[in-house]
Amino acid sequence: MTEEIILAGFGGQGVLLAGQIIAYAGMNEGKNVSWLPSYGPEMRGGTANCNVVVSDGEVGSPVVVDADCVLVMNRPSLEKYEKDLKPGGLLLINSDLIEIEPTRTDVRVIKVPANSLAEQVGSIKAANMVMLGAYNECAHVVENKTIIECLAKIMGEKKAHLIPMNEKALEAGAQAAR
Repeated sequence: MTEEIILAGFGGQGVLLAGQIIAYAGMNEGKNVSWLPSYGPEMRGGTANCNVVVSDGEVGSPVVVDADCVLVMNRPSLEKYEKDLKPGGLLLINSDLIEIEPTRTDVRVIKVPANSLAEQVGSIKAANMVMLGAYNECAHVVENKTIIECLAKIMGEKKAHLIPMNEKALEAGAQAAR
């Protein structure tokens, strides 16, 4: 099994964190991973993205060219990365911020109202976790419990109180994907 993912959105939407969590969870489950973030001025509102590869075998390159999944949080990201999805791949769209239809007809599209669902569980900042829950429901790359364990490590003691909300966000995303 090899899963190649592109996650993209505005800087501050948590796409780099979501990608990092997938990579850490894969590593914790004994898989080979790579996480290649792209940031800089993007962190101030431009398009931020990362490439993640999770594999049972060796990872040949951290650069994702033909993605199994493209997860987009905003319209510019859809317009930029939709073309990088392989035929039959999964396109996850934050439908709260993307009002246009994808141009591809040869891919599976799932629209998730990530911002709305995140607000329902406690904070719009959890929209990335909603999308991560939707992704993992479709791809089953790692266990949700491993995602939570990795999130707890990344967030540390100071933010441990946010773990229950993030668990709810993961489940809300999973339900939306079903």
